[in-house]
Amino acid sequence: MSDPSVISLRRRAIVRDRSVKWAFLLPAMIFVAIFFGYPIVQNAAMSFQEYTTRTFFTGEAPFIGLQNYIDAFTAPVFPRALMNTFLFTVGSIALQFCIGLGLALFFNRRFPLSIILRSLLLLPWLLPLLVSSTVWRGILDTDSGIFNAALESLGLSAIPWLTNPDVALLAVILVNVWIGIPFNVVILYSGLQDIPTELYEAASLDGSSRAQTFWWITLPMLRPVVMVVLLLGVIYTVKVLDIVLALTGGGPANATQTLALQAYEASFVNFNFGLGAAFGNVLIVISLIFAAVYLRLNRKAMNS
Repeated sequence: MSDPSVISLRRRAIVRDRSVKWAFLLPAMIFVAIFFGYPIVQNAAMSFQEYTTRTFFTGEAPFIGLQNYIDAFTAPVFPRALMNTFLFTVGSIALQFCIGLGLALFFNRRFPLSIILRSLLLLPWLLPLLVSSTVWRGILDTDSGIFNAALESLGLSAIPWLTNPDVALLAVILVNVWIGIPFNVVILYSGLQDIPTELYEAASLDGSSRAQTFWWITLPMLRPVVMVVLLLGVIYTVKVLDIVLALTGGGPANATQTLALQAYEASFVNFNFGLGAAFGNVLIVISLIFAAVYLRLNRKAMNS
């Protein structure tokens, strides 16, 4: 039989070990609870209340059930905002990823000035979104923008990028692509650096073409990084507000209305904070759906 004193010492060691682990976890848990958990819970609670500017004076926010969600889903502009959010997110992510992957593969080759060029590529990322959007608003201006000046110098007609409902959303997507490319390049480039060079040497000895090497080595080895880039890209893009607000403000004729802009206008233009919270929760649910899909695909890839 074991000595009771030895058993007691082992139990104390286990308790001490668990206490140390919880001591390390506790600050992170408190941080997440205060700065992430509380705002989400408060936002969810507001979406079921009549929360207006009057609430700040009276402290009363009557419970109205699902009325804010009914108002949000039945708003005349909601279908347009939902479709624009989808097109804006998918278009931005697809272009950002394709261009970012191409540039990451390009910079993965060693050549003179590659470090300087890679650093310059980060400039759009360093600028505040409102500054970048304001600059692009001037670039895309119908009368004095450099884009239309270039088109006219080639004998083409000027395009009202931000005032024509047919092209306004495309212009906003292109600006968001320009801003998001550096993030994709940095993450994908770091993923390429982790692929063992021995795999490429073996493929070269086997006579594989560049396309075969990319398809059978680079892409599979880069899959975890790609999943992270796409997931973070979707979560970031689906709630973009600054760019749309600065470029078009949702116009012309609601051509660039998005759910994020609807949430902003409901909360800070019409001061209906409950309705704004309902729009915000719709965005959170969309992000959670993408996160769930990501986790499922990632688990499937790990198992395979």
